[in-house]
Amino acid sequence: MIRTIHAIIFLLFSVFSFGHTGTIKVQVLDGQNKRTLAGVHIIVDELGRDEITDLFGVGLFQEIMPAQYHLTIQFIGYNTYNASVAVVDGETQYLTIYLETKSIAIEEVVIKSPIDQNLSSVSALDIETRPTNSTQDMLRIVPGLFIAQHAGGGKAEQIFLRGFDIDHGTDINIAVDGMPVNMVSHAHGQGYADLHFLIPESVDRVDFGKGPYRLEKGNLATAGYVEFKTKRFLDEDFAKAELGMFNTRRFVSGLTLLNTDNQGINQNAYAICEFLGGDGYFDASQNFTRFNLFTKYSKQSKSNIFNVSLSAFRSSWDASGQIPERAVQQGLLRRFGQLAPGEGGQTTRYNANLNYVKSIDNQQSLKTNIWLGYYDFQLFSDFTFFLNDPINGDQIMQKERRFLYGFEEKYENKFQLGQLPSSIYIGIGMRNDQTYDTELSRTLNRLIVTNPLALGDIKENNVFAYVGHTLDMSSKFKLNYGLRYDYFQHNYFDKLETKYSNNSAASGVLSPKLNLTYDFTNRIRFYSSSGIGFHSNDTRVVVIQKGINILPKAYSTDIGANVKLNKFTFLTLAAWYLELEDEFVYVGDEAVVESGGRTRRYGADLGLRADIFSWLYADFDLNITNARSTASLESNLIPLAANFTSIGGLTARFGSFLSSIRYRYLGDRPANEDNSVIAKGYGLVDVVVKYSVKRFDFGIQIENLLNAEWNEAQFDTESKMFNESESVSEIHFTPGTPFSFRGSVTYKF
Repeated sequence: MIRTIHAIIFLLFSVFSFGHTGTIKVQVLDGQNKRTLAGVHIIVDELGRDEITDLFGVGLFQEIMPAQYHLTIQFIGYNTYNASVAVVDGETQYLTIYLETKSIAIEEVVIKSPIDQNLSSVSALDIETRPTNSTQDMLRIVPGLFIAQHAGGGKAEQIFLRGFDIDHGTDINIAVDGMPVNMVSHAHGQGYADLHFLIPESVDRVDFGKGPYRLEKGNLATAGYVEFKTKRFLDEDFAKAELGMFNTRRFVSGLTLLNTDNQGINQNAYAICEFLGGDGYFDASQNFTRFNLFTKYSKQSKSNIFNVSLSAFRSSWDASGQIPERAVQQGLLRRFGQLAPGEGGQTTRYNANLNYVKSIDNQQSLKTNIWLGYYDFQLFSDFTFFLNDPINGDQIMQKERRFLYGFEEKYENKFQLGQLPSSIYIGIGMRNDQTYDTELSRTLNRLIVTNPLALGDIKENNVFAYVGHTLDMSSKFKLNYGLRYDYFQHNYFDKLETKYSNNSAASGVLSPKLNLTYDFTNRIRFYSSSGIGFHSNDTRVVVIQKGINILPKAYSTDIGANVKLNKFTFLTLAAWYLELEDEFVYVGDEAVVESGGRTRRYGADLGLRADIFSWLYADFDLNITNARSTASLESNLIPLAANFTSIGGLTARFGSFLSSIRYRYLGDRPANEDNSVIAKGYGLVDVVVKYSVKRFDFGIQIENLLNAEWNEAQFDTESKMFNESESVSEIHFTPGTPFSFRGSVTYKF
């Protein structure tokens, strides 16, 4: 017993004794514009220890024994840099490194990265090599994510990921610079995520993750999350014009308003404006217009980063809507025809977003995010034609006005737990949504309300807190774990009741997370992630239907590997399982959501990136999913859940010339619970060509090169046309774009 106690004391003394050590502090900057670079990978070769630079471009190594060390600095899109430094007892060695840019290559992809950045390198590669002319393209950067637009281009896209028909955002958390995009308790659907206010030319990078494993991501982050980071500054001012088939026209311009660097304090401001319009490829013109304005001011010193952005967005459109297959088969209209005139809508959003980062010292930092917005939405749809109202038709209007605001405060402290690098982070925040006159009504010709179905004001408040800890158990093994708590208050003021009534409900949820990584070699990383996530239910549902689960939980696990097969090939593998307590079902004829019971999903993801030659890059993603309802043993399929998806492409680069040919494939899916109705899959090929000469960039984009006939959106819906005495339930679809050509020219100044 005494010997055992002595051994334990000796072990504890060894672990927590610091000895004679020194510190290395490295700051990394862009060699051209001298801006700090966040996310750079720094390795101390002799120790095998690594760090990722923070927002100030700083990487810190503490408790290092005095000796001569070699450092390797790597970052996507920059030449690898090697440095040497001598560590002295009790002193801090300061290094300033300037990296030179180069073409993005697999060689710079680093396996040893933070736990929550397993896919960030792949994202950087894909932004460079994929056509990203719209927010739709931006979302498709997430491997396995498919989208569908079925309302004239102005409505938020329908999203599919990991066996989820996410509708317009129910099970994916989308944000821009920390500001949420999703609208809870939205007039059209829970989590409605209209990303069209984001201008593609303003995006610097895309962070994403699958599953509910990110501690900072709370509500709706069940299938995953996507966060867009906007640029701090413009590399060059520019003006761009795009013209294409179907009267498509887009004009976008970016202008630097301020750019100063005085005594280490850098200030920058820029503005980007965008106009997009077109008739669409349907027989009836879509009359689509979109206006966007985005401005951002940034100020950075040695210990502070301050960003504030303002944006304004407005869009209006008409839509051909979804048409039944029988209407085409009977010759009543073409595939691109219209059965119910009057569909379409308009939407407006204004945003203000503030981000502040304070570096307290070498170990501690404080991040603040404050945002507010105003949103206005009106949508007219007709899913069932004359099923409910044989005289006026079944057109419905969904409408709301919304004010939303919130904040998040995050404190992080990096320290040594004995001789083990460690960090703890603590966050608190809130989000408040207040909608006025949220409405669902039956209408005629967009003008006359024939039957008001719902009208009221919504107040929904979410407060949250989380604490997480990351520990480098060794140079190979890293552990991250944490706990998040969210509390929701729902209030609905019903204006259709004879006596106005207030209905309320409240609930809270704990969400633990556990993430592990093991670097088997410098080329192979294994990882495991487990956690509980959740999505909130619509306020109107939870306050009226007593007993409904307000915050359905998602229990999920991922096991995978990131492998650098060789210097030029990067492979990602993952097997996953997810169980959801409550599945939303969208009822098209009533435009409401209902509970569909418990579900489970599991599947596998495969991704491959390769530099075949110095000038030829290839990417490939494949996703297989099994999705089932566990509420019933029979008829247990989940409608529209994708079982098999794949995307990929080849990109060639010769100096100022870039050409990319890409495919995307979505397999057949069940359109109802027993697979008696099938939503047909599709395969498409797109081409992008770009050429730069002096200050001009020229581009060509071809969508659906082979002019395949495909359905972008499909639903099994019961409807009745004007010439029918009985209703029919079958596939109703929105046709996808035929062969489409667009050209562009950009002038940089």
